[in-house]
Amino acid sequence: MAPQFSVFMVNKPGVLALALGEFAKAKINITAITMMDSVEHGVMRVVFEKPEKAREVLAKLNMPYNETDVLCVDLANRSGALAAIAEKLSRGHINISYAYCTAGGKGGRTTGVLKVSDVKKAMKLLQNHNKRSKVKPATMRSKASRA
Repeated sequence: MAPQFSVFMVNKPGVLALALGEFAKAKINITAITMMDSVEHGVMRVVFEKPEKAREVLAKLNMPYNETDVLCVDLANRSGALAAIAEKLSRGHINISYAYCTAGGKGGRTTGVLKVSDVKKAMKLLQNHNKRSKVKPATMRSKASRA
């Protein structure tokens, strides 16, 4: 598990660039990111390698955000890798609310980020899956939030 930050931004030119520039200056690598928009604001969902430093940058930028625990799964960058995980979770009656993946190099690895209904149960199911297919969930982190 890892903390995912949902950062709420004004939907206008330069806001995303400003935030990403500040993360870069602080040398905070982004593990995975997705961006959604509405007329009035955008929501950046992002998983960082250094969440503690990311909290500091977001406070400095005065950008509202919240955190939620998500499941980060190391996947082979090949057809069907995410489908196998989704099928395994489905058989264990674990709902996936949403998911997104990083772009991996051909033949390399990618990270699947999944918001699931029961994280602990999902981790147990996937640890058993890991023994057979070399898919391993990241380590567990505590839950926190900030508005």
